[in-house]
Amino acid sequence: MARFRISVLPGDGIGPEVTREALRVLDAVAERWSHRFDREEDLVGGAAIDRYGTALRQETLERARKADAVLFGAVGGPKWDDPRAPVRPEQALLGLRKGLGLFANLRPVRAHDELLDASPLRAEVVRGTDMLVVRELTGGLYFGRPQRRWRSAVGRQAVDTMRYSEPEILRVAQVAFELARGRRKRVTHVHKANILDTSRLWREVVEEVARGYPDVELDHLLVDACAMHLVRRPASFDVILTENMFGDILTDEASMVAGSMGMLPSASLGRRRSDGTGRGLYEPIHGSAPDITGKSIANPLAMILSTALMLRYSCGLPREAEAVEAAVDSVIARGLRTPDIAAPGQRSVSTPEMGDAVVATLRS
Repeated sequence: MARFRISVLPGDGIGPEVTREALRVLDAVAERWSHRFDREEDLVGGAAIDRYGTALRQETLERARKADAVLFGAVGGPKWDDPRAPVRPEQALLGLRKGLGLFANLRPVRAHDELLDASPLRAEVVRGTDMLVVRELTGGLYFGRPQRRWRSAVGRQAVDTMRYSEPEILRVAQVAFELARGRRKRVTHVHKANILDTSRLWREVVEEVARGYPDVELDHLLVDACAMHLVRRPASFDVILTENMFGDILTDEASMVAGSMGMLPSASLGRRRSDGTGRGLYEPIHGSAPDITGKSIANPLAMILSTALMLRYSCGLPREAEAVEAAVDSVIARGLRTPDIAAPGQRSVSTPEMGDAVVATLRS
């Protein structure tokens, strides 16, 4: 039996709905393998703004620092969507990433044979896709300074700064190469080195890291070419390594390969212990989806699969993680579909019904 402390931050929109199903799955794991997951729930994002006037309280961050892992639902919605607002829901996620030292974002993208028709791409293009995008998470345009707006004689102006240091690139590149060793041993570094000095630094450091992994093949690809090849030949990618903004954009594009954002989990990791585990933040990539909030039709599988990543990377429970992933594969193979992945005319199930199916499979 193992015991873990989990910070649960459901957030806004469909975040609480999908988090509820993930926690039911976690309870099933605890029951089957006699583990204990002590959970502490708190408000973040728009819900925290409404209650406390801030997207992320210092108390919430401190609790997350004491936890083994953070389960994060989603934040944001039309209510808080004023771009001029000094406090925005997204500040919660950025603050957690920075405050917990989470510098590597992992986004696996796998195409299920049973869901090939759900993708807007042709089945023969999508079939066999199994990639992992490793995105640097705490540098680049989202955190660089100066970052501001001002008025001048010629009108409104704004500046954002893309800045990277060698240590920031080094640590995330090492994560990508280590993970590639457990996969098909190929890393594609995505950059814009024909234009950007930061990308040229990335290329130099990544090549230096690659020398320590002679068993892993490295190739470089311009970000615009990568965007094209993700829809042209997605199955050719193994591990994609890239900086913060490029990764943010490319992973949303890659989600369409799998047919729905509702299928894709993510893990945000910091420094690892010698056994490969460490604190992480785990969330689906689909966002708060305010248009379907409260309708019980959200797909909980991305959140459930994010919980599987938590079991693997923060709890050191690979057997349990594989069992959750196999349970998801099983319900998909049996034809259960939420509306986002259902074919025209196909019966769809509700959010709780999909959760029921995964839990029942785990208990069988």
